Amino acid sequence: MELNSTLGSSFILVGILKDSGSPELLCATITALYMLALVGNGLLLLVITVDVRLHVPMYLLLGQLSLMDLLFTSVVTPKALMDFLHRENSISFGGCALQMFLALTLGGAEDLLLAFMAYDRYVAICHPLNYMIFMRPRVCWFMVASSWILASLSALGYTVYTMHYPFCKARKIRHLLCEILPLLKLACADTSRYKLMVYVMGVTFLIPPLVVIVASYTLILFTVLQMPSKDGRKKALVTCSSHLTVVGMFYGAATLMYVLPGSFHSPKQDNITSAFYTIVTPALNPLIYSLRNKEVMRALRRVLGKYMGQKHPTL
Repeated sequence: MELNSTLGSSFILVGILKDSGSPELLCATITALYMLALVGNGLLLLVITVDVRLHVPMYLLLGQLSLMDLLFTSVVTPKALMDFLHRENSISFGGCALQMFLALTLGGAEDLLLAFMAYDRYVAICHPLNYMIFMRPRVCWFMVASSWILASLSALGYTVYTMHYPFCKARKIRHLLCEILPLLKLACADTSRYKLMVYVMGVTFLIPPLVVIVASYTLILFTVLQMPSKDGRKKALVTCSSHLTVVGMFYGAATLMYVLPGSFHSPKQDNITSAFYTIVTPALNPLIYSLRNKEVMRALRRVLGKYMGQKHPTL
């Protein structure tokens, strides 16, 4: 069997810009979304790090989500934009493996982190008196470390096994980035069992966190409906609705990509799905969390006022 994919060879990432009807407009849109993601997540990280009033479990986890979104979109977007501008779509074998590993790590870590964030809201609303016991710093950092470590180990296994296949077909990856299923289409070996394993593991990795999220918010809803204070109900619902919006966007895209059977996939649909969770979602997440969160907006004004030498009244 002749291999034309070795450690020294490269692939062609076709992406979404080349096949779109208006590539220049799409390029400008993606650039704007990327800048929005950088500024939004960067400001959120800055505020959470600098303002001591936000040094609580909820914002520690939110800061990690911003960091993951910032890195996730940076793994994909700059490469896609530079390829389009330079008319050069190649990516080395090692670069493809690295991009796959980083994307899987960040996607998997976010999957687990969203479940931990749901548990945090459940404890805060349903067991407020024991909140600082259940969510003490050691527990929070264990949640963060677990998300990163489990996701990176899973990503390493997927990446090594995917890249061990011989690639002797056309080297064009009809996708935005190096992901498992689009890459397996180039393999000249039988990948049917591995594709089934990817599907089963995808369901296994997505369903337990989703069950935790659904269970947490079901219990939260029952608790909120029994609250005597109208303001308390409103505050709890606003906080939870922001998180549920992010959960819906992330899990919706992940389900389309990794849970739907292969017969439901097409290159165009997969490209749109990947663009949504690697470009659109990281840009929208900080807006969803900050614009509806008065504490974050107040902290942002304090921090910006401090750095710009302006004095703001205590809010």
